[in-house]
Amino acid sequence: MIAYRMSEIDSSGIRKIFNLAQKMRNPVNLSIGQPDFDVPEEIKAVAIRAIMDGANKYTVTQGIAELRAGISKQLLKHRGVNAEDVIITSGVSGALTLALMVLINPEDEVLIPDPAFVSYKHLTKFCGGKPVFIDTYPDFQLTAARIQPHITKKTKALVMNSPANPTGILCTAHEIKEIAELARKHNLVVISDEIYHSYDYHHTFESIGKYYEKTLILDGFSKSFAMTGWRMGYAAGPASIITEMIKLQQYTFVCAPSFAQYALAISLETDVSHYIANYKKKRDLMYDGLKDRFRIVKPDGAFYFFPQVPWGTDEEFVASAVKNNLLIIPGSVFSERNTHFRICYTASEETIQCGIDILNTLAQQQPS
Repeated sequence: MIAYRMSEIDSSGIRKIFNLAQKMRNPVNLSIGQPDFDVPEEIKAVAIRAIMDGANKYTVTQGIAELRAGISKQLLKHRGVNAEDVIITSGVSGALTLALMVLINPEDEVLIPDPAFVSYKHLTKFCGGKPVFIDTYPDFQLTAARIQPHITKKTKALVMNSPANPTGILCTAHEIKEIAELARKHNLVVISDEIYHSYDYHHTFESIGKYYEKTLILDGFSKSFAMTGWRMGYAAGPASIITEMIKLQQYTFVCAPSFAQYALAISLETDVSHYIANYKKKRDLMYDGLKDRFRIVKPDGAFYFFPQVPWGTDEEFVASAVKNNLLIIPGSVFSERNTHFRICYTASEETIQCGIDILNTLAQQQPS
């Protein structure tokens, strides 16, 4: 009865933990990747006004002109990207779904870093494509040298995510330029997921879209403005791809939430730098608290750590953490390996310290 394509998709391990969190009483929750601050008050006020003024109907499929123009201006100003066209989508997940559906034919190969965000693998399979994983362990750096051996005649696209989920690692400017040259040589489409670009703790973020014309940038506002439930994202890049995404959105998502489009159109320059500075402090707190007992790479951005488990498999270690009232995510959710786990530090410093204490205790208590 169920379509065969669903056999290729597993239930999200992140959502399993999310559901588990709803059943536990006051867990130390370092699992779900969403900011712990709320939507800035000035954006809320504009959104409420938009609702009251009647901005509650369908918009044009591609998104309202003023928001698309504002995004284009921001991309040029802050990232040096001159995007040919922009579509507003229902979150970055919506953008990724549309992008892969219009780009990937059955048996096309899509290069994906390992580890990486869960949707890249599953949505590639959903579209009939073949995920090809690029091992980035142990430092999690995506480089041209690591990508090159995996390119074949069937390779269609490369997915990038910088800063990355689940590792927080940024590609350096040197690496970005080398990857751009490699993509150009092999005529690849680069899908650059830049949703965490605001969380750049050392101001070194570079978009590959600045260096390579066949880049499709995916981004949104869930992380920067803490509006994960508003489902606001976009794709920007070659008009030939965006045109097809707009066509498909007509028959799927129809349009992104209307009130949020109008609110963001006049709120794009809202300053969230104080939140980013606070997360940098939390990153340092967690790193200093765990580095003596865990093999751990200090992230450059986003709000995740991806430590190696000190014993057992990732699921065994996470199960012990859950028994001790700590919620974290098994690394195999993001990877073909089962050797790491993900921590999200979008929590109070008190909660982070509780998590550090539990993890350090577990590291010394290998079960028999």
